[in-house]
Amino acid sequence: MLRSLLPALLGTVLPLSVPLGLPVFAQQSALLDAVKQNPQRGKALCQQLRQYNAQDLSFTSAQVTQAIARQQSLSPADAEVLVTYVVGLYCPDVR
Repeated sequence: MLRSLLPALLGTVLPLSVPLGLPVFAQQSALLDAVKQNPQRGKALCQQLRQYNAQDLSFTSAQVTQAIARQQSLSPADAEVLVTYVVGLYCPDVR
């Protein structure tokens, strides 16, 4: 179900700006493709998210989003989309 919602989420969450000559959607797509092409990266992120869950933190919490954004050098919005995508693809058990 989450996979079917992702395109709609991307279309509504992402602003229509053009930093560095690339549309935001293209940058976002590249980020998501990198995780899809490298399952180990996604699974490593799942492990990290499970550790946050063990601390009673949801993957959707602002604290987790900010930590992932800093770690991955992403904006908070991009980190939120990345984490949602990874959870849907690799670790639906994460809350």
